[in-house]
Amino acid sequence: MNAIISLKEYKTEKQSLLKYIEEFKTKKILIVGDIMLDSYLYGKVNRISPEAPIPIVSVTSREYRLGGAANVAFNIKSLGAEVIVCSVIGNDEKAEIFKNILKENNLTDIGIIQSTERKTTVKHRIISAGQHLLRVDDEITSDISEELSQQLINRIIEIIDNEKIDLIIFQDYDKGVLTKSVIEQIIKIAETKEIPTAVDPKRKNFLSYRNVNLFKPNFKEFCEGTKTEIDKKDFVALSFTCKKFITEMNVKIGLITLSENGVLICTKEECLHFPANNIHQIADVSGAGDTVISVAGLLLACNADIKDIAYLSNLAGGIVCKKLGVVSVTTEELLQSL
Repeated sequence: MNAIISLKEYKTEKQSLLKYIEEFKTKKILIVGDIMLDSYLYGKVNRISPEAPIPIVSVTSREYRLGGAANVAFNIKSLGAEVIVCSVIGNDEKAEIFKNILKENNLTDIGIIQSTERKTTVKHRIISAGQHLLRVDDEITSDISEELSQQLINRIIEIIDNEKIDLIIFQDYDKGVLTKSVIEQIIKIAETKEIPTAVDPKRKNFLSYRNVNLFKPNFKEFCEGTKTEIDKKDFVALSFTCKKFITEMNVKIGLITLSENGVLICTKEECLHFPANNIHQIADVSGAGDTVISVAGLLLACNADIKDIAYLSNLAGGIVCKKLGVVSVTTEELLQSL
């Protein structure tokens, strides 16, 4: 097995981050994947239901946020880059709410296809006194039809032909938008146009992302996708498996998030481990993976060194874990954390 380097004391100079932030403003990122509407119900719990041993929540407020691939788009927008998100949603009331939130945040909907074959995915989260009590998912998770797949591919081709795209991110939640056909055709188009690609994968299409530049699963997804059993703290075994995987898949960089154990980043030549930041201040891990792929993807588009990709995306993930709900990270927060 190859040795792994643990970088406990690695830091990025503030000047380097400022340089990247300025470069972010020149980038245009295309995101393809499953988009969602995140619904938050906030309320008070004063009693237990007489019908079942469950709390009764008296709702005091409701909030909608961009979720899934749209949250990645919001993260990238917050970091100063331009972004276009491409997906398929329903032709329903929740789709209109979703499109209005895009508009409110100055995000374009040119990549969004609406269809009566689908429903807009909504994740309802019920929260009381800062505690996440329940989540209810209202969705269709079967693959989109061949006709919708082709519509989506054609829309993406049209955008790439008319815009200068610096990076394509596949944001996969196994909700059916990223079919094997969509993935493989878009990767081929990206290679032809010399556009780098990054992916936050899920289990169903884990092995469909051959030839991407950056592959970012979390630890559970990586073990399931590679059918291996590894101790999360066995960084040597993990690095060996990661190197083997990216070599077989012709992937340039593997970035595995390890929650409280930080991140592992590998190329075919080396593997580096970065410990987690602020592990005692975690409030909610929702959306942390979205933030990591956003920062890592932008740095990839800037041709950053893998040390900076791992360090800064790890730092960003730690920032959002200190907040409740699915949120984005800003350049100001990154600078403050440095």
